[in-house]
Amino acid sequence: MADKQPPLNGAYYGPAIPPAEQPHYRPHRGRSCCCCLFGILWKILVALIVLVGLAILIFWLVVQPRSFKFYVTEADLTQFEYSTNNNTLQYNMVLNFTARNPNKKLSIYYDKVEALAFYEGARFANYEVITHMNSFRQYKKSSNPMSAVFSGQQVLMLDNDQVSEFNEDKSAGVYDIYVKLYFRIRFRLGDVISRRYKPKVKCDLKVPLSNNGSVTLFEITKCDVDY
Repeated sequence: MADKQPPLNGAYYGPAIPPAEQPHYRPHRGRSCCCCLFGILWKILVALIVLVGLAILIFWLVVQPRSFKFYVTEADLTQFEYSTNNNTLQYNMVLNFTARNPNKKLSIYYDKVEALAFYEGARFANYEVITHMNSFRQYKKSSNPMSAVFSGQQVLMLDNDQVSEFNEDKSAGVYDIYVKLYFRIRFRLGDVISRRYKPKVKCDLKVPLSNNGSVTLFEITKCDVDY
């Protein structure tokens, strides 16, 4: 007769259940390669920026490029009459300029220069100082003369205040004339010629009338050069 099993004390839960295995995530090779490639490209870009910056710094220290200097050395104003009947300005003025290249290693090509003359904010004349026919190269540490001739008549619509200013200038025998010049230049270093630059030169002048018996002399005026 079979043996009897002893009664169980309490509930029987069966064998212990092992803990569930944690899922293993495999790294995505494609994503890792993209990150690695991006890091390499970023390092190359930073290195190029640093090299370009160093090259520019070395060039600046060696060449020390500087803008040209520009002066109005003489002004001969023999006529400057304004008629309120027909709002016409009659003028005759010759200006002599000096352009100086202060650079030790750069020469300058003056390809074109145009001068515009203004009175009371209104343009009354223009003159081509340098054209392709008389363009020239300015060598290092040198100066070259230029000149502009303004002659003719021009309709100017001056208001009452501006006419009063003109009469005051006429009484004083000295006129406030503003001249603006537009340049087209290139720089040369050895055999290398730069692209064309277009600086603007601004000259605020006090020009005495030459034939009014006044002893007022024109003072050499340095102009502002803007790129």
